[in-house]
Amino acid sequence: MGSQTKYVFVTGGVTSSLGKGIIAASLAKLLQARGYSVTIQKLDPYINVDPGTLNPYEHGECFVTEDGAETDLDLGHYERFLNVETSQANNVTTGRIYQSVINKEREGAFLGKTVQVIPHITDEIKRRIKILGNTGKYDIVITEIGGTVGDIESLPYIEAVRQLKWEPGFDCIVLHLTLVPFLATSGELKTKPTQHSVKSLLESGVQPDILALRTEHKLNEGVKEKVALFCNIAPKAVIEAIDADTIYDVPLLMQEEELDKVVLDKLHMEYKNEPSLNEWNQFLSKLKHPKQEINIGLVGKYIELKDSYKSIAEALIHAGASNETKVNIKWIHSESVNEGNAAEKLKNLDGILVAPGFGERGIEGKISTVKYAREQKVPFLGICLGMQCAVIEFARNVLGFKDAHSTEMEANTEHPVIYLMEEQRNITDKGGTMRLGAYPCQVKDGSKAFDAYQQKDIAERHRHRYEFNNKYLSEFEQAGMHATGINPDNNLVEIVEIENHPWFVGVQFHPEYKSTVLAPHPLFKEFIKASTTVKEKQLSANNY
Repeated sequence: MGSQTKYVFVTGGVTSSLGKGIIAASLAKLLQARGYSVTIQKLDPYINVDPGTLNPYEHGECFVTEDGAETDLDLGHYERFLNVETSQANNVTTGRIYQSVINKEREGAFLGKTVQVIPHITDEIKRRIKILGNTGKYDIVITEIGGTVGDIESLPYIEAVRQLKWEPGFDCIVLHLTLVPFLATSGELKTKPTQHSVKSLLESGVQPDILALRTEHKLNEGVKEKVALFCNIAPKAVIEAIDADTIYDVPLLMQEEELDKVVLDKLHMEYKNEPSLNEWNQFLSKLKHPKQEINIGLVGKYIELKDSYKSIAEALIHAGASNETKVNIKWIHSESVNEGNAAEKLKNLDGILVAPGFGERGIEGKISTVKYAREQKVPFLGICLGMQCAVIEFARNVLGFKDAHSTEMEANTEHPVIYLMEEQRNITDKGGTMRLGAYPCQVKDGSKAFDAYQQKDIAERHRHRYEFNNKYLSEFEQAGMHATGINPDNNLVEIVEIENHPWFVGVQFHPEYKSTVLAPHPLFKEFIKASTTVKEKQLSANNY
């Protein structure tokens, strides 16, 4: 079946951030609902080997797969929409392509030939594109090419697509996403940017098969027909991609536009079942008609770019919908919080989430936030560095170790309650050297975490270097902070909880990576549930 896998390439023009990832995920969702097995891969044109060393301000969060690949945040969308795990093979960067070709050259694999972009780089791109198809697991592979057509960085990828279109036995089509801007002065939708974008693609030898037009206003038939005429495309293959209330509306909008049918027609595949999106619609209904609302403070240091916490924000939406609760995220910059103003900054919050991150900036604000949540009995979820801050705060203010810290921030602290394990000590490379991907964890019966998971053995995804220092474990336990999740292989602490608190959980892993529309993450669900319960109790107490 491997050779029979069909491919849909998704390219973008005019401007970046048009939502290729959401269109790709929505198309995949519809094809999946028709009974096809589908996966999506992302080709990123930057020279970083992976996003692991990129500042979140550059590309948003780094999404981690089960097998420990640090990947583009679009893979998060793919998993959330499809409810299917992605892997190392689903994200390819130019850095990885060149690294691979250069390694082969050093080994003498090219037999002394001159190594060039064509054919050597494009051959490696094509090899990577085919990996998922060759597994024989998928009927259709959707391949999203990052950046915009015309970027110098994207040229080898577009060239690889051109070659594949002419390759015998390789069945593929190109879906091109462009912008149709609305000019307020003339009150018109303008198709010229789309025409130029397609022209640029044609100059590279690629004729798109389907055009998706991002727009703020409904397209009239005249616009579609004009675009079809100028871009050599059948009018029904011009798809309106209008702005939606939420990204989760997009599959339904694409279904109305019959994008899935157009794609199947072009690939000469049968329609199979009519897509049943019952569960998806139930989720949307709960999302849009909540019975209550709460305010959750998300405290982090990359607040200026919301995409830095994309998976967390989406996990809160999934958990909110499953609790029929609207979650208003209050974005709070950790550098703006301190002991003196925490009460003022964090008042009116029904729950507090302290976000992951690296480095010292904003750390004291996170620790002050934890102290407020612990003392004021506000439901609290700490993720990765957020959990480590909870440990440091407890050590300082309950155990009395005033200088307690993580050796990441303070190498010579007298009380290194968070520290670097021996096997990480001598690592100098930053890329791909952390504890990455899924690790097992045993959850203690009777804990808040067990209430959430309803099972003892779980596995969650990690992305960190520093760990809880077990030397201090008994002192924490005696004072009321308990390790309720332990890695059975190496005894590392994965979950901490505080007694005598409505809901206070810190986790060393990243639960947000596994939350999807159809399977919201249990910890997020319980966190939201606890936040609504505490709010209700306070409201009824105030009414007496």
